Amino acid sequence: MATTPLLEQWWQELYKTILINPFLCSSLILLLLFALTFFKVRKKLNLPPSPPSLPIIGHLHLRGTLLHRSFRTLSQTYGPILLLHLGRAPTLVVTSAEIAKEIMKTQDVTFSNRVRTRAAEGIMYGCRDLAFSPHREYWRQMRKISILQLLSLNRVLSFDFVREEEVAGLIENIRGASLDGAPVNLAELLLQTSNNVISRCALGRKYEREDDHNNKRFGELLRSAMEHMGAFCFRDFFPSLGWIDVLTGFVKRVKNTSEGLDTFLDELIERHRSFEGNYDKPDHKNCFLEILLEVQKEGIMGMDFTQDNIKAILLNMFLGGTDTASSTMEWAMAELMKNPTKMKKAQEEVRRIVGKKSKVDQQDIAQMEYLKCVVNETLRLHPPAPFLIPRELAQSAKLGGYDIPPKTRVFINTWAIQRDPKYWDNPEEFLPERFANNPIDFRGQDFQFIPFGAGRRGCPGISFGVMEIEDVLASLLYWFDWELPIGEEPEDLEMSEVFGLTVHKKIELQLVPVMHSP
Repeated sequence: MATTPLLEQWWQELYKTILINPFLCSSLILLLLFALTFFKVRKKLNLPPSPPSLPIIGHLHLRGTLLHRSFRTLSQTYGPILLLHLGRAPTLVVTSAEIAKEIMKTQDVTFSNRVRTRAAEGIMYGCRDLAFSPHREYWRQMRKISILQLLSLNRVLSFDFVREEEVAGLIENIRGASLDGAPVNLAELLLQTSNNVISRCALGRKYEREDDHNNKRFGELLRSAMEHMGAFCFRDFFPSLGWIDVLTGFVKRVKNTSEGLDTFLDELIERHRSFEGNYDKPDHKNCFLEILLEVQKEGIMGMDFTQDNIKAILLNMFLGGTDTASSTMEWAMAELMKNPTKMKKAQEEVRRIVGKKSKVDQQDIAQMEYLKCVVNETLRLHPPAPFLIPRELAQSAKLGGYDIPPKTRVFINTWAIQRDPKYWDNPEEFLPERFANNPIDFRGQDFQFIPFGAGRRGCPGISFGVMEIEDVLASLLYWFDWELPIGEEPEDLEMSEVFGLTVHKKIELQLVPVMHSP
């Protein structure tokens, strides 16, 4: 059997560590004895099916570079509910809408804890954020504040002017680049726009200043944080071997990134406090940071709400709202370029509704039914987080007739569910028309289509993200005709992926913009 890049990386790290520390052999022997004991107990339970495993590493060798695709292939062989042992981490892989509904609705409380990874603990202040915090009273209070005060529909609508200004800036940048007829890196421009929107809404300003602590921009630190959150870490799979992460430098890398982000946010918060009551810009007054400081000041939480809590929530906004939105917009444009008839239909709708206005507004977008179908179909084919955020079972449970032990991690493969021919006709094709006059939507009630999750741990920022995606796409289609670089044809457009917290296009989308005169 050919080894995967992940397995090769694991063996290389292990080999180097053995040379450094001979006591590792003793640890591995203890692990093997534990595994033998575990499998004896395992026979007494009616566990879900599992592929053959290897000693110590379990099924780690079956992880491919594209985890969502590897797990779908395994599920096609072993069934829609599958138990893997990734090192010492029992992991349930679900590729069924019915079982996903059982997890996120019927037994939502039982399955509501999150996996606490080493990177999440290091970067998110011991998992004090909304995404990774345990399902306890603190999390309930955080979600309440997020839904009612930070991400309510009225709050999202109050940031219309921020989106309008940033989209206008994006269009102006592309217009300038279009004069010489050269391709523009659309992926890079979309990420910058998404970062600017989140930055102004969350912090009240763009982070254009260099971080004095380590001479890196805030955006670079955020990208490092996302890389760490998706990277291989020994402690996450072998808790007793967590010390290896010190030797490989992983712990130091996480610490450096965390300290850089912490210093930047501390300085920003103190500067924000110093301008209290003296606002020179409306987005400064209404930003998430200002709301969180008010919550802290008035004691709304009913518990100790520290500056670390505030910083953890702000980081959630960035890590959950920048890459996901920009990646979805890039995939949408790539799919439209690959399907010229769909592109033409979308542009005709946008231009017919907007007419000869100088900008696209929310009233226009509300009428763009086909554009909304394009967004839905993009989210179906390319969910930003193919496994959402993995859950962890708080106690033993029954699921699909099987016994699921406590502490089992749960991966709901939304990518596979949303491409399952059981729920979708021609599931691998980009067909926005499938959503025309279709009551299925992405808000967590239709479990064959859950790009933002569902239940109490579903994403609270759906409206915020979708409005930004629709605003940007409508303006790109209104102001420009788009062409592939010379020599490229739609059918040859590269659509391969890179797996991470967010699944990106492997090759960034570069297109030639041609200014359209309304």
